[in-house]
Amino acid sequence: MARLKVFVVEDEEILRVTLTDDLQDAGYEVEAFADPRKALQAVETSPVDVIISDIKMPGMDGLELLTRIKAIKPETQVVLMTAYGSVESAVEAMKKGAYDYITKPFNIDEMLLRLERIKELRTVKQENRRLRTQIASRYTLEALVGKSSAIQQTRQLVQTVAETPTTVLITGETGTGKELLANILHYTSDRRDKPLIKVSCAMLARDVFESELFGHEKGAFTGATQQKPGRFELADGGTLYLDDVDDIPLELQVKLLRALEEQEFERVGGTRTIRVDVRVVASTKADLKKLVAEGRFREDLYYRLNVFPIHLAPLRERREDIPLLVEHFCRELAPGRTVHFRPEVLECLSNYAWPGNVRELRNVVERLILLSKDREVDLSHVPIEILQPNGVAPEVCLGQKPLNAMLEDIEVNLLRQALQMSGGNQTRAAEMLGIPPSTLRTKMSKYGLKEDGRN
Repeated sequence: MARLKVFVVEDEEILRVTLTDDLQDAGYEVEAFADPRKALQAVETSPVDVIISDIKMPGMDGLELLTRIKAIKPETQVVLMTAYGSVESAVEAMKKGAYDYITKPFNIDEMLLRLERIKELRTVKQENRRLRTQIASRYTLEALVGKSSAIQQTRQLVQTVAETPTTVLITGETGTGKELLANILHYTSDRRDKPLIKVSCAMLARDVFESELFGHEKGAFTGATQQKPGRFELADGGTLYLDDVDDIPLELQVKLLRALEEQEFERVGGTRTIRVDVRVVASTKADLKKLVAEGRFREDLYYRLNVFPIHLAPLRERREDIPLLVEHFCRELAPGRTVHFRPEVLECLSNYAWPGNVRELRNVVERLILLSKDREVDLSHVPIEILQPNGVAPEVCLGQKPLNAMLEDIEVNLLRQALQMSGGNQTRAAEMLGIPPSTLRTKMSKYGLKEDGRN
């Protein structure tokens, strides 16, 4: 890791020279200035990590220097040196963005400790940026996998709204990818470097809902032993994702409406109005219009959330995307491996109704990859509820193999299912299949099946 670049700004020559020598001996790259105005010019043209500055200096004091530095390079950390009698000025500097202050005279170890902490902070920030970049790379428009007109329209809508502060309402069945879309909306926006705070409204207990969203003051209720910021506050500058927004209690919906419209609220038990800059993305699998008609959801809140609606079509309405999704999940779940799905398997998967949508498909693909054990995925690996959703083998799976081979695939699949469901108990598996245990053992030997149903 590159060492820290430090500017020392001190009009007193002895302290300036001594501090510079000590920091250089400790391994830091140091440049010293007697004139704060020259230091400011250097900040504008040179990279610098830390500025150590006296507060009381002729021409420009440390507070003004701090303000100007933060305007030019907000990431640069500033440590102020102050005489004992001017600690109040140093505290004021902390409020303006200084990292810390140190009272003269001081031991060099005290300063080195502060620089070490700044170095650790820089490492954490760099790691956070790396992780944020890594996460953002997963949530691009390419994450909306498919070629159907439905998914193409979704991409176009995301491109239209992502860079705006507009509230978005995502609708769709369970498993269609509402949270994925919320991630994409955030990471393709100009808020990508700010927080994305997620709230699962369905998971929050009714009595803590207000506190979770808006925070609370110390003593606001029994158990409120300290002040706590709410999710709105934590999302300041970024995005707040409200999943299952239909589960927000009716009595709190008016407060949410105000927070959306005015970007302000009060914590539970508090009187101070907190202002924020938050972009809200909400999602629901419910019919909000119906809930409004039933009096279970505020009409004004519905219209405030529904500024820019995006509907995610169920997988059964975009079957042409299934082979592409299978390929995508194979790359994700088995990196570095080539997993081949036989055409008849893709045909069966494409014709299944997928009540659990994309999430269910991903889970099934993961299972098929495990069962195939580096071989190609054939019909013997496909779960019986997908292979025979109505109790009979679907026509779409016929014609790819001779009848005998097809029947063997189905038989192997049934044997696997019975062995897995019985936990490897062969007697129980035979009962489920309606055959003698000896017949089961013969067929297991024929197909090379173990007690867990695997080969």
